[in-house]
Amino acid sequence: MSSPCDPKYAPVGDIGAALMMIDSRLKAVYDSKTETDPEQQQMVDQFAATLGPTGLDELLDGTGTLIYMFMQWLRRACEDADEDVIEYSVPALVATMRMMPKTFRPEVIPTMAGLLIAAGTGLSPNLWRAQYGPWTNAEMNPLEATAVLLAEHINRITGDHNFATRLITEALSRSDQG
Repeated sequence: MSSPCDPKYAPVGDIGAALMMIDSRLKAVYDSKTETDPEQQQMVDQFAATLGPTGLDELLDGTGTLIYMFMQWLRRACEDADEDVIEYSVPALVATMRMMPKTFRPEVIPTMAGLLIAAGTGLSPNLWRAQYGPWTNAEMNPLEATAVLLAEHINRITGDHNFATRLITEALSRSDQG
């Protein structure tokens, strides 16, 4: 039976812009820069300002699509190891979120966990979230950070700091060819 949250009904968004932001954050983490670089933040703010209202929606949709793609890769990897993706990934990611109270206020953690669970069960995180109304300002940083944590989780599993980014760029490259 088809669900209204089936990914085939979901907007894909601007995956390239979302990936650029996620990759930039990952590089900062790997360079042990835990504080936001003011110059980098200024560039991100300038970039966001050029997007306009529809561009921001495209970026949000692109971030949701990245979360979906990462969770689908994790699901396949977990199935190969006879593990459940939700049981294997979500508790660890939520525990990490709880250790980051400046980024993840307690009230947004259930939403971010819901996005991961929706994606891990084959639903569109974008459409799942849309059921509850538009994104709030309080969810912007946690959404980006959720995608970063998920990418870093994949990178740690594979032992390759660039694996998650490469996974997406290769998928995008294949879709351009087809």
